[in-house]
Amino acid sequence: MKRFWSILAALAVWMCMGGHIATASADWIIEQGSGETPESLILATEAEAWQQAEVPTNAAGLAIKAKGAVLMELSTGALLFEQNSHEKLPIASVTKIMTMLLIMEAIDSGTLSTDDVLTCSATAAAYGGSQIWLEEGEQMSVHDLLKAIAVVSANDACAMVAEHLCGSVEAFVARMNARAAELGMTDTQFKDCSGLDDTAYSSAADVAIMSRALMQHDRVTDYTTIWMDTLRGGESQLVNTNKLVRYYKGATGLKTGTTAAAGHCLSATAERDGVAFCAVVLGCATTDDRFGGARQLLDYGFANYSVYTPVVDAAQLVPVKVLHGVSESVPVTVRDMTPLLLSKGEESLVDYRLELAADVEAPVLEGQKLGTVRVLLGESVCAEYPLVASEAVDRLTLGVAFRRLLWALIGG
Repeated sequence: MKRFWSILAALAVWMCMGGHIATASADWIIEQGSGETPESLILATEAEAWQQAEVPTNAAGLAIKAKGAVLMELSTGALLFEQNSHEKLPIASVTKIMTMLLIMEAIDSGTLSTDDVLTCSATAAAYGGSQIWLEEGEQMSVHDLLKAIAVVSANDACAMVAEHLCGSVEAFVARMNARAAELGMTDTQFKDCSGLDDTAYSSAADVAIMSRALMQHDRVTDYTTIWMDTLRGGESQLVNTNKLVRYYKGATGLKTGTTAAAGHCLSATAERDGVAFCAVVLGCATTDDRFGGARQLLDYGFANYSVYTPVVDAAQLVPVKVLHGVSESVPVTVRDMTPLLLSKGEESLVDYRLELAADVEAPVLEGQKLGTVRVLLGESVCAEYPLVASEAVDRLTLGVAFRRLLWALIGG
């Protein structure tokens, strides 16, 4: 019943907005070549079956109809499923994940604002493929351009922001490749900022890496979770090709892509109860294969894994004796206990083993390692973290010792 009313409301919106597919002068704008129509995106009749599908407890039970696929847990970066994960493939508009990453980095660094208004060049206006039909000289805010990129994969919007940030699209693409190298994306070569050039390539593993980097910018989900929105004061209606954004619980994005050479591609992200996954499927034969494959991967992740954050009992962090120091002991702390990915049900098996130095010679530096805490899962060590001095302790010099003795005598 809830889904019935959701569909009814969506249809009402669709009919009020014109109820027809976009052309250069019409209302609706969707990603070109996606194999979708506004009707298919709004109704998404297959979404009902997603909720009833059986979820395998073993990765071997997954049937992903894609040339390359991975499932990554986003907080740890752990890969839980791989299928030809490093095969170099065209990725179409999934390329825009890197474009959006550079935009979000510029916004978060303060070099770009979503309120900035940019002017479209002749070069940007001439871009084909998926677009919002920007005209030379037209002005649009970064907020609206980012919306156009995330929701309808607008190539002209990509070029417009790329030119603003780097002076030219070519310089921006060079920065894309440099950033890919910094992230360790060894299977990737970008040729443009949009994904139109099918001689460019990446891999499912590399797409997951850049997706993880993008999702570390919280504000990006203000755009990647949009299902329907407008531009130009309501004159242009946008609908997201990523059906999961509307119909998958916890969906946070991320980007679809389709060309004849690349097939149907998708990087899908979702979060539930503090656990987040990224499912990447590349080279699918149909749009149903890409959404079905991504949904299977996400379902498998949520059903079988949890993220556990280790916490050491403060009572076990006893101070360490300091030899020849101005203080007799130094307090101990543990820092940066990164989350662990566990199979569901293993949380109760976690135990801790601490090893602390009996004493330490002064001077002691703040952050100096004084021991180790090991996180055990049964008898296996699944993580180690350093135990460190939480403050510095200077060495006791002759002058300090004399002043202390003198003060004790005077006080006595």
